Amino acid sequence: MKIRNFGVEIWMNGYENHCSHNLAETCVESLTIAQLLEIAGKPRSALEDLLAMKMTYGAIEGSDRLRAAIAATYARQKIENIVVAHGAIGANALVHETLVDPGDRVISVLPTYQQHYSIPASYGADVQILKLREENGFLPDLEELRRLALPGTKLIAINNPNNPTGALMDEAFLREIAAIARACGAYVLCDEVYRGIDQEGEGFTASMADLYEKGISTASMSKAYSLAGLRLGWIAGPMDLIHAVSVHRDYNTISVGMIDDHFATMALENRDKVLARSRSIVRGNLAILDAWIRDEPRISYIKPRSGTTALLKYDLPIASEAFCIRLLERTGVLFTPGSAMDMEGYLRIGYANASTVLREGLARVSQFLKEFD
Repeated sequence: MKIRNFGVEIWMNGYENHCSHNLAETCVESLTIAQLLEIAGKPRSALEDLLAMKMTYGAIEGSDRLRAAIAATYARQKIENIVVAHGAIGANALVHETLVDPGDRVISVLPTYQQHYSIPASYGADVQILKLREENGFLPDLEELRRLALPGTKLIAINNPNNPTGALMDEAFLREIAAIARACGAYVLCDEVYRGIDQEGEGFTASMADLYEKGISTASMSKAYSLAGLRLGWIAGPMDLIHAVSVHRDYNTISVGMIDDHFATMALENRDKVLARSRSIVRGNLAILDAWIRDEPRISYIKPRSGTTALLKYDLPIASEAFCIRLLERTGVLFTPGSAMDMEGYLRIGYANASTVLREGLARVSQFLKEFD
């Protein structure tokens, strides 16, 4: 099997350890274990619980307590509809591996996480790209989706909230996509790794797994929950899909770590507090970014409605990768080039790290942009 280089991951691997201000990071400012214990109302002595933990494989599909905590984040999911994976990246890969055969028609939005079109393409699928456009607020064109969704389409892959644009499909929009999928018999895989940190309201949009009988939702502890170090994600979906995934999962996962399971459960059982912290960070930091963009005539964007990232359009005669390398060398600030996401002419910024890092990083970018005057 041959597969394309993973643009974003190669970029991050090459540069994220060589910057002073990482504005390419996509997780909400990471929690320490001490902070997690404080949020959960646990004394430091709670760490002693780990001392008696025997380091077996643990519960193969994830502990019942963990899966119950995950199921509680949905409206209609039960423990039996949940299986735990190594991050959302593992969850997504398992879904594609389970569902997609050579020749299958797969529709994926773009931009999105590259897994959703490169993995099925590597299996020999007929991958159709649904390009997200600024004039639609980076939401899918439903009429175009209807034209692409021919009878027998196997899978429609979306990402909500969207990475990198921060666009958000509400429940009514998701139901439209479900209706299109139902008409052609397709599954819908919705990567919901940024779910829970909307800019307005309670922060939680609807989940595809709750809205459609062939809806599959993936998520993880990394982005909204600020615990990327746990490397823990999950799949929520119909029972037949979960059973089929489990067959593949036996070959490449077995189980996640017991310590990861333990701390993820703790965080999810206190998700209201964890996500309240995350929403405070992303809402405050987006206001900072928005004010900066208003003062930068060469930069524009469609303001995100959720997530931790924004796609910046720049008016400069330079390719995005060259821009980002020069920016890093001159200022220590790291962005992600649009070319790494098949979106040349744009830059991705992650705005959910510490506000001091964001403010100083943006100030340095402003100085850099003056070089082009």
